[in-house]
Amino acid sequence: MKTYQETIDFLFSQLPQFQKIGQKAYKANLNNIEAICSFLGNPEKQIKTIHVAGSNGKGSTSHMLASVLQEAGYKVGLYTSPHLVDFRERIKINGEEITEQKVIEFVEEFQPKLAEIRPSFFEWTVGLAFYHFKHQGTDINVIETGLGGRLDSTNVIEPIVSVITNISLEHTTILGDTLELIATEKAGIIKPNCPVVIGKTQIETKEIFTQKALENKSNIYFADTQTSVSYKLDLKGEIQQENARTATTTCSVINSLGFPVSESQQAAGLQNVIKNTRLQGRFQVVNKTPLTVFDTAHNPDGIRILCNEISKINPAKIHVVIGMASDKNHKEMFFHFPKQSVFYFCSSTNERVLKGVELEKIAHSLNKTGTTHTSVADGLEAAKAQAKPNEMIVVTGSNFIVADILS
Repeated sequence: MKTYQETIDFLFSQLPQFQKIGQKAYKANLNNIEAICSFLGNPEKQIKTIHVAGSNGKGSTSHMLASVLQEAGYKVGLYTSPHLVDFRERIKINGEEITEQKVIEFVEEFQPKLAEIRPSFFEWTVGLAFYHFKHQGTDINVIETGLGGRLDSTNVIEPIVSVITNISLEHTTILGDTLELIATEKAGIIKPNCPVVIGKTQIETKEIFTQKALENKSNIYFADTQTSVSYKLDLKGEIQQENARTATTTCSVINSLGFPVSESQQAAGLQNVIKNTRLQGRFQVVNKTPLTVFDTAHNPDGIRILCNEISKINPAKIHVVIGMASDKNHKEMFFHFPKQSVFYFCSSTNERVLKGVELEKIAHSLNKTGTTHTSVADGLEAAKAQAKPNEMIVVTGSNFIVADILS
């Protein structure tokens, strides 16, 4: 492979990718990632990590932690998923994406092993992240889980602290169809004698996390029971205050673990998340008149949080450019949109997303009205043509929908 694009095309074509094909790419064990780490020299055991799981907010919280640690002067690795535009967004050090050349060299060197193990796209990517962080000499690395926790490929690390943001119904065919079952899967990242921070106290899940921590002799901290402080944030939305509490509680824990972070460094990090980490798609304002926002909300709880923010703005009408992955609870997601919403149902370049006509049928059964579009770009143009200055445009429903428009 001579070029970066050829390398990425190879990875996408050879390896099962959950981002594209969903559940068929999911491996219910850690055998492949353990084999990958073994032939890479077990880099996951030679780097310091913070492990972050959760249903909503884990990406924002991961970026907040990375930003704060950067402000404290550390060389910080950040692994997140999925990417929106370029694969390299998944692997960053102090906000800088892994270089195209590093990706090319890694794939060329280890391609023979790839053929033997036949890992998923995600497994291969996780191995690359660990290898890159080790060889670049990072001080600390924030590792976001992809799906669940217990059987997630990232769960081969031995972190200095584990973080679980919150629990809502998601990926129910894989993780379970109750909050308790999903919490049990997420609790799989709690390790022996490793402190754990829980972002949100929930009646259905508190005992599960407490018991798992007790079994592992791990100190447990519930972030929302700490002193309630309103933080100055560059990430918009009330949910980000919850994520900030989770991040600052985590910082309090790691202060005694060899990674001191001052309150002023925490404040600076929380105000500069976008600048330090280049995060996109979290209530991202791209135009002010009419107000236009891109948001990667992709499950019922995420949409509920988004709509709470919209209600504070209270626009005369909301033009919702929307697409949803096929495995979501579509009816519950639609339920949260206020009555002044009109929809632009969009197909996507990603095959996991429902066709616009299919989504329209679901919406119409719920008395939601709108038009169908063959692409997100077409949907956005239609919304722009209709929206008045005192109205609002929101592009949402899936990471893939936001990815399409950013591309």
